[in-house]
Amino acid sequence: MKSRLLELARGKYAYPALAFISFIESSVFPIPPDVMVIPMVLADRSKAWLIAGICTIASVAGGLLGYAIGALAWDTIGQPLLDLYGKQDSFEAFRAWFEDYGFLAVFGAGLTPFPYKVITIASGFSHINLAVFMTASVVARGGRFFLEAALLRLLGDRAQELIERHFALLVMGIFAAVMISFLVLKLIH
Repeated sequence: MKSRLLELARGKYAYPALAFISFIESSVFPIPPDVMVIPMVLADRSKAWLIAGICTIASVAGGLLGYAIGALAWDTIGQPLLDLYGKQDSFEAFRAWFEDYGFLAVFGAGLTPFPYKVITIASGFSHINLAVFMTASVVARGGRFFLEAALLRLLGDRAQELIERHFALLVMGIFAAVMISFLVLKLIH
């Protein structure tokens, strides 16, 4: 499947394909759009922001589908989908984490390698405030895709290995810094 996505990333329908993959990855598809983002940005680094923007908009829109699946079709689609991908434990972990941290849970999970489809479905199932869900999704998914695009635009081919090997660690570090800042501000006030 990844080889097919790489083919799409180089084809004349790369942008619509990227939007579609970003959309469905947010609710049902197992492969993240990064597989297409990297070769597309490397092929034309001047389009990095456009590619990140397409990914962000489509991913967040797809997140609404995942939210709807969790809220309206849990028994028929949501539960079987999470079971298919073996993500039931991730689902329960996210729900528990959201109980304690709300917005930061959605933000952190959307930014890090935690499967976004689990977040979207769990958010709908848990009836998380839609405005909170959308805001956290836009900030997290936009942050993730624009950071990736920036690295690729600035470093070119050297960024590919950095992203493939260390991107998860980088975004988790960013999230940890945000979380620490939040906790410090909470303690101060």
